[in-house]
Amino acid sequence: MSPGRRALVLVFCLTLPLVTPRIRAADEIQYYASLRSLVLDGDLDYENEYRHFYERDPQGLEGFRDTFLLRRDPVSGRPINFAPLGAAILWAPFFVATHAGVLLARALGASVLADGYSFPYLAAVSFASALYAFLGLLLIHDLLMREGGFADAGAALAVIATWLGTPVVYYMTIAPGFGHAPSLFAVSLLLWLALRARHRGSAAAYFLCGLAGGLAGLVREQDALFLAFPAGLVAWELIRGGAIRVALRRGAALAAGAFLALLPQLAAYRALTGALGPSTLVTRKMTWSSPHALEVLFDPAHGLFFWTPLAFVATAGLLTWASRRRDVVAALLVLLLLLQVWINGAVESWHMAGAFGARRFIAASPLFAFGVAAVLHALRLRAGTPAAAALVAASLWWNLSLVVQFGLKLMDRQRLEWPRVAVNQVTEVPRHVLRSGWRFFSDRERLAREGP
Repeated sequence: MSPGRRALVLVFCLTLPLVTPRIRAADEIQYYASLRSLVLDGDLDYENEYRHFYERDPQGLEGFRDTFLLRRDPVSGRPINFAPLGAAILWAPFFVATHAGVLLARALGASVLADGYSFPYLAAVSFASALYAFLGLLLIHDLLMREGGFADAGAALAVIATWLGTPVVYYMTIAPGFGHAPSLFAVSLLLWLALRARHRGSAAAYFLCGLAGGLAGLVREQDALFLAFPAGLVAWELIRGGAIRVALRRGAALAAGAFLALLPQLAAYRALTGALGPSTLVTRKMTWSSPHALEVLFDPAHGLFFWTPLAFVATAGLLTWASRRRDVVAALLVLLLLLQVWINGAVESWHMAGAFGARRFIAASPLFAFGVAAVLHALRLRAGTPAAAALVAASLWWNLSLVVQFGLKLMDRQRLEWPRVAVNQVTEVPRHVLRSGWRFFSDRERLAREGP
């Protein structure tokens, strides 16, 4: 194992105690409900799961009750669920193994509940999310070295900066019940397999790439846009070489793999909405002209670049790297970022108020990592290693301090308030972090309820 990979493993081990096994937010409940309902109930009727979580926190989940318990899909009449199945599918092996262990423990006299809600199940899903995201980060590290030409140490530093300097760390540890950690894995796997398919050239390699792309769409529907990367590689080979039969064979294999992977979601759509697509309650929130594309990036209260300054640096680095490299891979990576800006700007809830950071951009982490690696490489050449280290340190300080502010409710969780949020980074966060640190590890639930 290279020194860079050893560093990544070390950071992963250090972050594991931060993983918080809980399911609380509406999106988390939807993702988890699919898993429990399919494995233990054998159906897609979520009413019992929704009622369980609501009854545990009726005050905090009053809005959830109104949207998910008291409403039904207008076509099928079933409880609605906006979360696709991919996260549940990825979590399922860990959930099933945990269920078997719980049943064995009960047979030996333990009192732990085998209901799919008790701590072992939540822990299995939470740590599975952290593991999947870490595997995705390892794939990104490999991409940076193999395709970007960056050295092992530089690639590892770029991955660590992207990991701890963006919302990735929050959704790997504090809120692993969302689909963002599995999303990072699925997209990273898709890009890794796509570049391998490009070098191997076989239809089988493109079929595997299609499966990964379908999985990405299963985890989060907008992540299916990353299939533009392998599709673009196939199109470029056709334009450059003119081998129509070869390109058609590769494209068909790619499409077949994606379609096969998406079949479970199509079946779920049919059962939940009566159609082969998402609920109209979801699609009516989309404006395909993307009227909020600029706000998604530049809005001071909610924009990606204000929540995560490193994303601005990474975007500039990616564009500069692509302009110098001038090949199809670089161009497609820029296209992927533009597609993510477009789709996020098309959503009515583009602001993601109440969430930590611009979480819908976590799938773009491989793209940001390329940009960060390019910037760090340039800084080393022009200003030396200390300058690169300073950029990483500043990015980590800003993001991790913001995590503390958000978690301890020292800030407005609906928006960034300037200059309050910046002042808190240097006044309130240091004052509270040590005092609240012990409570985080000793009574995390009480800390979440009551604050510092």
